[in-house]
Amino acid sequence: MDHKTWLSQVSPADRATLTARSDRAGLLHLVGHFGAIVVTSALIIAQVPYWPLLLPVQGMLIVFLFTLEHECTHQTPFASTGLNEGVGHVCGVFLLLPFRWFRAFHLAHHRWTNLPGQDPELDAAKPETARGWVWHISGLPYWIGTIGVILRLATGRATAPYLPKTALKPMQTEARVLIGLYALALGSLLVSPLVLWLWLIPVVLGQPLLRLYLLAEHGDCPQVTNMFANTRTTFTTALVRFIAWNMPYHTEHHVWPQVPFHQLPDLHNRLKSHLGVTADGYAAFTKSYLARRNERVPK
Repeated sequence: MDHKTWLSQVSPADRATLTARSDRAGLLHLVGHFGAIVVTSALIIAQVPYWPLLLPVQGMLIVFLFTLEHECTHQTPFASTGLNEGVGHVCGVFLLLPFRWFRAFHLAHHRWTNLPGQDPELDAAKPETARGWVWHISGLPYWIGTIGVILRLATGRATAPYLPKTALKPMQTEARVLIGLYALALGSLLVSPLVLWLWLIPVVLGQPLLRLYLLAEHGDCPQVTNMFANTRTTFTTALVRFIAWNMPYHTEHHVWPQVPFHQLPDLHNRLKSHLGVTADGYAAFTKSYLARRNERVPK
């Protein structure tokens, strides 16, 4: 059974239940995620014993706001459109990821998931060697790429099939606002090092964790149209599911993007017998991924 056949069999009542958005569920989760960032920030500012060990923790919490921004592109974390838009933009500031641009990019990814020449996520090839894997998870390709996107948007040079011409002007404005905000943040270093310790160094340290996580979503999955086959669900801990806004249930999300994060465990239970590609944790996926890279090295 492919994902379209499965979806066609869901009753109207179940559709209404599974796609019900909730400001309460979204805000509670948001308070938990941002609350953790506030706590680690306070401990870093106070320079508690061994506080530098908190920097990668801070970075992990910040970079995984990507999963929230990603959800906001679908308008699913909250019932309120204003909340989805506002939170999405705020996350984009922390991640150097313009929200308007990312929404267009990501919706094209859903439309053409894992199909070469159509899915924009495949414009940057997945690493095919161990050395390429190290470069990929370092996060440097991400920072180079996203800074390039911001600069091209700000100067009106951004072009891609998935970018609506009518949206280019707002995207340009957003990119210019981001550049202004980043200039202020860097300027603040002349007065205080807080931006360095609370944001810049942490996100550099945290980005490899996000790269490892994201590689599992579609890495080495068949390049077909069936979402049960072209996307991977990764079984992991409750803590990882929390900071990733339940996106380890990634096949489930691609089968039905309109289902909000807090309903994904229920959706998983309903369709788990149809999952075609899964991993027993991110360590297991990474070990398998690297093993396949090593198999391709000429003897």
